[in-house]
Amino acid sequence: MWTGDSGMTRVTLQLLTLLWAMTGTSTQTRSSCSVPLAEQPLVNGIQVLMESSVVNSAFPNPSILIAMNLAGAYNLEAQKNLTFKLMDSDTADLTIGQLALTIMALTSSCHDPGNKVSILQRQMENWAPSSLNTDASSFYGPSLAILALCQKHPATTLPIAARFAKSLLANSSPFNVDTGAVVTLALTCMYNKIPIGSEEGYRALFSQVLKNTVENISMRILDDGIIGNIYSTGLAMQALSVTPEPPKKEWNCQQTTDSVLDEIKEGKFHNPMSIAQILPSLKGKTYLDVPHVSCSPGHEVQPTLPSHPSRVPTSASNITVKYTINNQLRGVELHFNETINVSVKGGSVLLVVLEEAQRKNPTFKFETTMTSWGLMVSSINNIAENVNHKTYWQFLSGKTPLNEGVADYIPFNCEHITANFTRY
Repeated sequence: MWTGDSGMTRVTLQLLTLLWAMTGTSTQTRSSCSVPLAEQPLVNGIQVLMESSVVNSAFPNPSILIAMNLAGAYNLEAQKNLTFKLMDSDTADLTIGQLALTIMALTSSCHDPGNKVSILQRQMENWAPSSLNTDASSFYGPSLAILALCQKHPATTLPIAARFAKSLLANSSPFNVDTGAVVTLALTCMYNKIPIGSEEGYRALFSQVLKNTVENISMRILDDGIIGNIYSTGLAMQALSVTPEPPKKEWNCQQTTDSVLDEIKEGKFHNPMSIAQILPSLKGKTYLDVPHVSCSPGHEVQPTLPSHPSRVPTSASNITVKYTINNQLRGVELHFNETINVSVKGGSVLLVVLEEAQRKNPTFKFETTMTSWGLMVSSINNIAENVNHKTYWQFLSGKTPLNEGVADYIPFNCEHITANFTRY
């Protein structure tokens, strides 16, 4: 059987935990790559940008603290303030994924997460996918939970991880790179901490899921080394660098790193969350290194920064953007397809386009919600996203989904942006 014996005695658990501590390993890099010395200021620049977001953000983002701790923080005051905010966070307000990241963030800060670990464990003991074709993204948070629990109590996490892995094998929904990456990190942690003398079924199960997942990730490696898209590449790099089941398709880590550096030069990494996900890989770290972060007192370091601006400045001339809002979903009362031409300053973000459209025509009124990725549009023309119905507003340029949020994406002249109410 793959499921562990839930009736283990406390002594047995202590022995297993000791064996895990003896056999557990930190990150083992499979494909070696590094940031050239001349490009280090680029990486320093996006780290400073990410750390500066902590000061003005009302949303304490654990992913940012994890990245700061793995990379080595420059702004120690921001690091301390974010740590205290996360320590005070109310677990009732957090999703499974947010709670898992909070635990890992506090662990990487050498702070005890307290009862957050036991709360997360109970949540995962009761977790189950809603159906066999549950959207792949619904496994993202639980994957982070397995990873966080693996780093704290691998012995008691084993049966939970086994049940989770079997759910993944049975799932038939389309593959998602971000979810696949965190699945790989979580199950690699469990695979590395299977104790001597355990049933081979555990190893075989984790190995099979890892093999399937990593193969799917490798199939999303583009010719330039980007994996999925530029914003899914960071987590995918972590996954491919630690998996015990390397893909059949060879991965050129240095090519991926060089392509990411080119994207940084183009100003593509300015959202703090996108930086938090790519920074560990650029520093040679992964989420598996969270328990091994050194927390010895340090001093504030002044990094070498790039001399050129990372963002396209707003120009004096205006551009025109065609903006369409569309809802044709069955079961939603109000159907509409409305288009408006909006004039804004060149270099403005998409949010400015939406605000101008709303000012010109109340049909285009919208609402936003703050997330770890920044502002996300939650409602347009009184039609709101619904988690239970799996509906949301998807933004497209032409027919291509946008990879950035409305507060980050910069439209170009004569671009056609569509907000389409759809299901995931």
